[in-house]
Amino acid sequence: MKPALLLSLLPVLAFAHPEDGTAPGKDLDHPVRTGNGAWSYEAVPHWGELPGGKNVGPTHGGVIVDPKTGFIYVSTDAPHGILVYQPDGKALPAIAPECQGFHAMAVREENGATMIYGAQLGGPNPLRICKIDTSGKVVLQISKATAGDVKGGWNGLTAVAVAPDGSIFCSMGYGSQHIHKFDAAGKLIKSFGGKGQGDGLTTCSHGMAIDTRFGEPRLLVCDRESRRLVHFDLEGNWIGVHATNLRRPCTISILGDVCAVAELEARVTILDKSGTPVAFLGDNPDKGQWAKFPVPKDQMKLGIFTAPHGLSFDKDGNLYVQDWNQSGRVTKLRKL
Repeated sequence: MKPALLLSLLPVLAFAHPEDGTAPGKDLDHPVRTGNGAWSYEAVPHWGELPGGKNVGPTHGGVIVDPKTGFIYVSTDAPHGILVYQPDGKALPAIAPECQGFHAMAVREENGATMIYGAQLGGPNPLRICKIDTSGKVVLQISKATAGDVKGGWNGLTAVAVAPDGSIFCSMGYGSQHIHKFDAAGKLIKSFGGKGQGDGLTTCSHGMAIDTRFGEPRLLVCDRESRRLVHFDLEGNWIGVHATNLRRPCTISILGDVCAVAELEARVTILDKSGTPVAFLGDNPDKGQWAKFPVPKDQMKLGIFTAPHGLSFDKDGNLYVQDWNQSGRVTKLRKL
């Protein structure tokens, strides 16, 4: 089936719909269903709420899942830095307050230990790539002072990804649109890309991930303002467009042959290996809430998104989604 046809058919299946015909809402104490077919989910009520009603956010960051423990790490713009959760939603002690402002994160197992890479846009240490362990200890950083002579300047840092050989990629999605490649020690290898809508160019290289679904690893990039996903090889050569007609894609998480896309305009889309949509999750019928940072908590509905910005699959296909929001919001979608 062609993507255009799917785009016309699937939205009717996209809205959250609980059992027994109850409308989605913030006060529900039972799960709310969303998605369709093999990609049916339920949004878990009260997941990730902090003790005493403390706010999570503000959230303008990413989500990763530790492959060893299953713990979920959620970056925030709040002084507590990175929140840590058990899969059941219980909050553990936060880590790395000096990493407040991680706009995106990537995770990798190295020598038997889990390492978290962050693209720090703001906070106390802005505009740096930071590698930390799961206790929050900084083990590597790349800053404007150490990055070298990067093409287009060191500004507007939005994303980070780590290749199987340890090479580190970062993008200047709020700046020059260039993507920079470093070796595992943080030495600049090359810069590529740039601003535009043609082949090899982006209008907001907002998020990215290493894509291993096609044999030789590739870099999959969210070209947010062109509403598409694009592929480069790991040498920075243009491969092509992977998916189009998205609602301002921010972040990608890959599981098996599919990828989940956090779309800032109030939806999560699951794409198959060909880039065709197979499910829409949490689609918001209220366009007045799309991509809006100030939406109050009491106006948010369980199972309905306002501005998905970060997300991650776990090994079982569950999804953890962070909305861009002034008070902060994280949703667990449990796969059915």
